[in-house]
Amino acid sequence: MNPKSISETAIELHVVRVFCGDGGTGGNPLGIVPDGAAVPDRARRQALADRLGFSETVFIDDPGSGAVDIYAPGARLPFAGHPLIGAAWLLRRTGLPVEGLVTEAGPVSAWEDGGAEGTGWIRARPEWAAGRRTERFGSVAELEALDGPPEGDGWLYAWAWLDEPAGRVRARGFPRRPGGVAEDEATGAAAIVLTAELGRPLDVHQGRASLIRTRPGPGGTVEVGGRVVPVETRTVEA
Repeated sequence: MNPKSISETAIELHVVRVFCGDGGTGGNPLGIVPDGAAVPDRARRQALADRLGFSETVFIDDPGSGAVDIYAPGARLPFAGHPLIGAAWLLRRTGLPVEGLVTEAGPVSAWEDGGAEGTGWIRARPEWAAGRRTERFGSVAELEALDGPPEGDGWLYAWAWLDEPAGRVRARGFPRRPGGVAEDEATGAAAIVLTAELGRPLDVHQGRASLIRTRPGPGGTVEVGGRVVPVETRTVEA
C-alpha cells in the first residue's frame, strides 16, 4: 500500500472503530494515516492528532516492516493498543500479510482470527503500558455513578467485576491528560495492565458498548483483541 497525498497538505485518513461489541456497536474511533511519509515531522503529526480529537491517531511509516507512530491529543505515545489493532486490520485489507508492527516501545506481534469480521489480536509487554493505574470499585453501580474523571493526576482505569468467575469486567478509562479525551471508549493498553495484575483472561466491557478480550501470553506478555469496524475514508489537511 502506497497511497499518495492529494496535495501538499491534503492526506488520506481512514477512520475505524476498534474493540466493537456485539453487532458492531461501540468501539473506540481511531484515525489512521496510511501514508505516514506525507506528514514527516512530529509537530505536524501532533497538531493533526490534536485537531482530529480521536483518543489516538496512528501514522503508518513503513507498511512493509509495520513501523507506526502513535499520537493522542497532547501527547506522543510509545505504545497503545487500539491503534495497533486498527493499523494491522487496515494493512491486511490492502493485501499485506501483517504478522507484527514496530512501535517505539518495541516489536508487537499481530494476527487475526475468524475471517473478515474476526478478532484482531496483538501481543505486548505490560510494562509498555506503564503509567496507567488501575482501581477496583466495590460494585458496577458505584463505577457507573462516576459523572467524570475522579480527582487526581495520571491515567486511571477504574473497574469492577460484572461476573468474577467468568472473568467479565466493567471498566471506565480516564486519561486525565491536559487537553485530551476526558473518558476513553476502549483502552487496550490499560486492559493489558489489568490482565497482568489479575493474571487471567478477561472480557472487558468498557465505555458505551465496547468489548476488549484479553489473555495472558507467553513470557510475561499479554494478548489483547477486539473487532474492528470501518467508518469512513476522507481527506484532511495536515
